[in-house]
Amino acid sequence: MGLADAVAQAMKEWAMERGATHFTHWFQPLTGATAEKHDAFLSLCDGKAIERFSGSMLIQAEPDASSFPSGGMRSTFEARGYTAWDPTSPAFLVFDEVGCTLTIPSVFVSYTGDVLDKKTPLLRSMRELSRAAVRVLGLMGRRARRVTPTLGPEQEYFLIRRDLYVRRPDLEVAGRTVLGSAPPKGQQLEDNYFGAIDARALEYMAALEREAWKLGIPLKTRHNEVAPHQYECAPIFQALNISCDQNQMLMDLMRRLAKERGLAVLLHEKPFAGVNGSGKHNNWSMQDETGRNLLDPGRSPEENVEFLFFLGAVLRGVHRRAALLRAGIAHAGNDHRLGANEAPPAIISAFLGDRLTLILDTLLEGRTVAAVAEEVIQTGVEVLPAVRKDNSDRNRTSPFAFTGNKFEFRAVGSSQSSATPMTYLNLAVAEALDEMAEQLDARLRAGEDRTQAILSVVKEAYADAKPVVFNGDNYSEAWAQEAARRGLPNERVTPGALKALIEDDTKALFERYGVLKPHELDARYRIELEKFNRMLDIEAVQMLRMVKTGALPAAWRQQTLLADAILKCEAAGLECAAQREELAIYTGLIQDAIRFVDEVRQALAGAPDEHACAEKARHQVAVLRPAMGRLRGACDTLERRTDEALWPFPSYHQLLFQ
Repeated sequence: MGLADAVAQAMKEWAMERGATHFTHWFQPLTGATAEKHDAFLSLCDGKAIERFSGSMLIQAEPDASSFPSGGMRSTFEARGYTAWDPTSPAFLVFDEVGCTLTIPSVFVSYTGDVLDKKTPLLRSMRELSRAAVRVLGLMGRRARRVTPTLGPEQEYFLIRRDLYVRRPDLEVAGRTVLGSAPPKGQQLEDNYFGAIDARALEYMAALEREAWKLGIPLKTRHNEVAPHQYECAPIFQALNISCDQNQMLMDLMRRLAKERGLAVLLHEKPFAGVNGSGKHNNWSMQDETGRNLLDPGRSPEENVEFLFFLGAVLRGVHRRAALLRAGIAHAGNDHRLGANEAPPAIISAFLGDRLTLILDTLLEGRTVAAVAEEVIQTGVEVLPAVRKDNSDRNRTSPFAFTGNKFEFRAVGSSQSSATPMTYLNLAVAEALDEMAEQLDARLRAGEDRTQAILSVVKEAYADAKPVVFNGDNYSEAWAQEAARRGLPNERVTPGALKALIEDDTKALFERYGVLKPHELDARYRIELEKFNRMLDIEAVQMLRMVKTGALPAAWRQQTLLADAILKCEAAGLECAAQREELAIYTGLIQDAIRFVDEVRQALAGAPDEHACAEKARHQVAVLRPAMGRLRGACDTLERRTDEALWPFPSYHQLLFQ
């Protein structure tokens, strides 16, 4: 405790010199957001106020755990929970309009020791991946003390005017528009991607970078995305746990800075129907303590047996645990995005590119892998340099693509914490590395040449994992059919995808590696299902309110205007057959909307009890979502036929182009 007291004293002095008055143990509960409780550097001693921050206060705190999701592991009256300092992630200072707070990254566990956060499993999975990778490197004759997974998450988002945002209660409450007719021009001309950044967005991005750098978040890249008012920022790669922490900090910062500038940032995966959704592309790799990237193929990947071994392990892990990886990205928002407008589909597959695929296929066939000279692309203009060609192309439709010296998990949703999908990926690769290490060790003990032994193990791993490799168009129906023939899972909606968490094999994996206990996985399954169910309830209730208090009253006013116009035309002896036809069509749309309002209301009322979360989830998918879709279709058609001055909600045109 003496060391902890010294660290705490230094930390307190550093923070207070910069204006800090409070400290907080910042953690990531199973809500997917962040949580914090602030305490002042204040104690009473003989009736006098003194500034105090001890080692015990640094190491541990006790926030109330009763209101955080526990999936049934704790009763609501059992309130005690503990945060514990994570010294692997740097503490930081958060400045706001009222002062400064020392923020201490922490884990969160219950009174009984159950894991109640997203960080603890992540740290455990990193430990297991490091152990497995270090063992493999040792068998290859290379010393390593640790291997750290790295991450560079590309964060996509929309940025819109706040005065329009506050007039869209669906965006405020649900994060996405539950009503809204597509504008004549959206992204069809493909003229927004990498386009010139408008001044308002650029000012926001510059402010975001300045504030992020103050927090130690190394933002590096900014650009326009495909949809109007859609953007992306990306940091320099860092250790996985630090990168996950910083992305959570970044999302909080993005919201705050947008509000200060009269803007609203949308992190939902699909805030607007019919245009691109937003993802969080997780660029993942592994490096040893010297910074050597284990997924760097070098100039001659066919000769880099270490790279081929780790590549084979990743493919084997992704193939075997594809259902688990799909569960890691499953939530209501991502259901709207996956498989649409440049988001990858729900089928987990891996893209390698022609050259790496050829190398592995040649190895599988038992032939010698021929060296391939580095290729360059000639521009045909003397003053321009030749362009060096990478080992692989990029496949924007692939959910898990190799992109030079890393894998890009493109299927992660923009609003998600990266901790959960990265935990599952770490564990899948650790399992594959352990199995391949056993095979390699056995071959080496039998006296086999090391290089040949490594290549033999890679060959076996690739033979098993080859079905998960696909370099083509992941959007095509032909791929869905081919994936089914290959035995790859295709769970299109969240409830089905989450079932992987409660499979006996999944529980055995997590327990064997000491990452989560079976009942902790059961709890996570229940929490995610409840979150899915509640999100759909919120969206449906908000939709009903917007329709009944906004869309339908506007439609009735339009209907009255049409009827009055017809009466005046008839009184003047004018022909008005076209107006009568328009009124009949419009009246039919109103009747459809009213009928669909009843369908949505009945779907909400007829849902199973919330405690039967699996049954309710099936109801939400089979009954509630289709009813909401029909109601939206009728209302969006009404919007297109209604005087825009009467329509009560900002249109897609206003939201995306103003």
